[in-house]
Amino acid sequence: MSILSRLVALGLTLAIAACATAPAADLTPPPRKMTDAKTQLESGKRY
Repeated sequence: MSILSRLVALGLTLAIAACATAPAADLTPPPRKMTDAKTQLESGKRY
């Protein structure tokens, strides 16, 4: 095998390995922001 074909094979292997080890995105929503007492009294909602 020539040096060029070895480099291409190595590059493809590294590219596939890099894609396979990508961390999964965190899809959980951020926690709800607590409302203050005045907002709770004005809106009538309890959080």
